[in-house]
Amino acid sequence: MVPAVKDSKGLRLLSFRYAFRGVRYMVRREPNMRFHLVAATGVLLAAAALRLPLTEWSALVFAITLVLLGETLNTAIEAVLDIVQPEHHDRVGVVKDLAAGAVLVASAGSVVIAGIVFVPRVWDLLT
Repeated sequence: MVPAVKDSKGLRLLSFRYAFRGVRYMVRREPNMRFHLVAATGVLLAAAALRLPLTEWSALVFAITLVLLGETLNTAIEAVLDIVQPEHHDRVGVVKDLAAGAVLVASAGSVVIAGIVFVPRVWDLLT
């Protein structure tokens, strides 16, 4: 139950609190989110070490954001489906598979973006 708040500033602050609670839930309870965060940290450290230009940073941050968003939405979809249909149901399984597939697509795209950004830089360092 959301407590009554009279001004819009207080309501906005409450919204942020709930959003941070959702992020905290993801980090604490979802191993895949922790994996993605570790991978993202590695990518950002490599980008800093290679002193990438802003455009390449932008592509990497976009890719990271897309994967984290996908993982969060996948978890939300699964949670709702578990409430609505706790017993096994074939179509619920299909929806869960589709949500997981969306994360896989985002992750694969992120790997391609990372390859486009990092492979030429690493190649230059090795040759």
